[in-house]
Amino acid sequence: MERVKKYIGLAVNLDHIKDAGCLKDLGFTCRYLPDPPEDFDEFEFAADLGGLRNVGLMVTIELMVIKRIFFGLISPDNPDIVSGLTEVQVQDIFDQSGDTLFRFLDYITEQSR
Repeated sequence: MERVKKYIGLAVNLDHIKDAGCLKDLGFTCRYLPDPPEDFDEFEFAADLGGLRNVGLMVTIELMVIKRIFFGLISPDNPDIVSGLTEVQVQDIFDQSGDTLFRFLDYITEQSR
């Protein structure tokens, strides 16, 4: 998780988060998009990462600044259920899909394109 700490404290770009086409090109879909977001809110994304299908990436924001990033596995039977990943699974995501993940995080924190 050390590798994602550099994104904590960065502002998100709502226009980029709303751009489903670019997110899809990066391998992600937005599962939950509050529009407009509350002062304290969360965006939910899904992707296939590190050999896992339906990895959930929850980005918690306060005043549009990232405060927390959580990885989970979305249940195929009930998409409202997200379970935490093991350390090995998180490491596999970084090892196998790190470039994809960091391109995505770079994109949603960019202020212009």
